[in-house]
Amino acid sequence: MNLLSIFSRNTTANKSQPVKSEAPAHWVKCKSCQSLMYYKEVENQKHVCPKCGYHIRIGVKERIELLADEGTFVEYDSNLKPVDPLNFVDKISYVQRLEEAKLKTGKTSSVVSGECKMNGVSAQIVVFDFAFMGGSLGSVEGEKIVRAVNRAIEKKQGLIILSASGGARMQESTFSLLQMSKTSAALAKLSKHNLLYISVLTDPTMGGVSASFATLGDIIIAEPGALVGFAGQRVIEQTIGSALPDGFQRAEFLLEKGSIDMIVNRNDLKKTLSDLLTLLKVA
Repeated sequence: MNLLSIFSRNTTANKSQPVKSEAPAHWVKCKSCQSLMYYKEVENQKHVCPKCGYHIRIGVKERIELLADEGTFVEYDSNLKPVDPLNFVDKISYVQRLEEAKLKTGKTSSVVSGECKMNGVSAQIVVFDFAFMGGSLGSVEGEKIVRAVNRAIEKKQGLIILSASGGARMQESTFSLLQMSKTSAALAKLSKHNLLYISVLTDPTMGGVSASFATLGDIIIAEPGALVGFAGQRVIEQTIGSALPDGFQRAEFLLEKGSIDMIVNRNDLKKTLSDLLTLLKVA
């Protein structure tokens, strides 16, 4: 055997190289301070940047794990699915968009609703999933919120809604817009029964969601840096013809102007919610 061939063997010939999508993402880059962090470090901090405190967006699964006592979350109304009443088509059909969102998230709507315990305190909880069509509000999402209100009244529990949405779902047109009034009317019933409604605004909470139930809470909490508003800043500036203040529509600005009640770090959110449910419970 040629001596040179021994040293020039291709030792990787039989090894399959992982494609980019299969390679583990071991490092996370903070969008705020640009720091590069090991993903386990970020997970241990509940997806909060340990360098600057920036709150990285998280999904429904992580949100429920963050708030619910282990093994206590029970999902309701998972069988509800959107329909296409208008046979809506833009670049692709609404039915296609729903199917793509289902494949992406494993869910049939942008809302997960259920019941759980937080530090032993029972509550009804509704969580928006921004990964499902931008957390948009449609007929199914509105119905899930109304049913959560009814369960809260029936069981005499508080209700918590965690919003992460771009607003109403344009593919359902007026059907979607009506969910704003439908959910607002349902929440008014909670007040009549002296039951607590806490709204938690996460990044982002925009459009019709912010203009309806998200800002109707007895207590309105926001995560640090959360974007909250109706229209985008650029649209508003073009409409009024002048520049807006720095940090406009961020949680800190809204707290300063009295639009929200408190800003709570994600690491403290579970304790804050359970304390409020306990202190403000009406017998």
